[in-house]
Amino acid sequence: MRHLRICGLWMTVLILTLAISACGGKPSGAKVRIGEVTRSVFYAPEYVALSQGFFKAEGLDVELTTTPGGDKTMTALLSGGIDVALVGSETSIYVYQQGADDPVINFAQLTQTDGTFLVSRQAVSGFDWSRLKGKTFLGQRKGGMPQMAGEFTLRKHGIDPHKDLHLIQNIDFANITSAFASGTGDYVQLFEPEASVFEKTGKGHVVASFGVESGKLPYTVFMARKSYLEKNKDTAQKFTNAIYRAQQWVREKSAEEIAEAIASYFPDTDKGIIASSINRYKEQGTYATDPIIDGQEWNHLQEIMTAAGELQKTVPLETLVDAKFARKAIEAVK
Repeated sequence: MRHLRICGLWMTVLILTLAISACGGKPSGAKVRIGEVTRSVFYAPEYVALSQGFFKAEGLDVELTTTPGGDKTMTALLSGGIDVALVGSETSIYVYQQGADDPVINFAQLTQTDGTFLVSRQAVSGFDWSRLKGKTFLGQRKGGMPQMAGEFTLRKHGIDPHKDLHLIQNIDFANITSAFASGTGDYVQLFEPEASVFEKTGKGHVVASFGVESGKLPYTVFMARKSYLEKNKDTAQKFTNAIYRAQQWVREKSAEEIAEAIASYFPDTDKGIIASSINRYKEQGTYATDPIIDGQEWNHLQEIMTAAGELQKTVPLETLVDAKFARKAIEAVK
């Protein structure tokens, strides 16, 4: 009899557990771990997808971490520490050049121009790029997209980055801002909101945009290992749908509304600075309005890599770009 009562008790617990799962304990959905290369207003649509519930609406449970530097982010992706990386497309080409058995595939573009600005330590009236000759320029990591886009722009204006100025590019990505603040360099290449913060505090002055100067390219893209995309096609599609919704939301909303939506991701930054940074990016067309990477952008990326001496061989678009998720998102999201 006692045995029957115990069995009955366990049966009741089981029924109640199933009932709770079916009614009030709805599963949180597929888990997706994103690793972003840095925390920046440059990635506003990503934070919008989180704050406005676009990922949740697709049934996804997204975890976001920041892994400063493209090399660290790609290492996390290849080692299985994250599922999706938000990083420059050049990193997928580097992995491919090394002969990876499981290549990294670009599937949803987030930004379509460089996101850095040239910041001068001194106020400059009537800026001309020739002013950089003979100066100390605090650039970005060698082989990274910011540095390559920066060098491409300098050459465009007749400046040899390795002969005409003192180029510093051995400072860790996360420490570049503090290095300039402490007195290193006459000019520095910075993302937002750091560039605007320097302006507000009088420690620097934005004199030019590398995004405007270097043109459109798949600058920051969501990517994953080919095996992950093959095994998680539904999840990848839902993820891309959410990103496209966020891109459309950003396109339609004001800088102030976007700043309000993403302010929690920048707790130490004035909301006015966030809004002005977003406005600067919107005005120059930095945020992609859809997730598709096109051939012209892909070819321009490789043109910049070739100029920097970082491309061994041209890689066809279809080798490392899978646009089907982006195309379906555009068709499905109205």
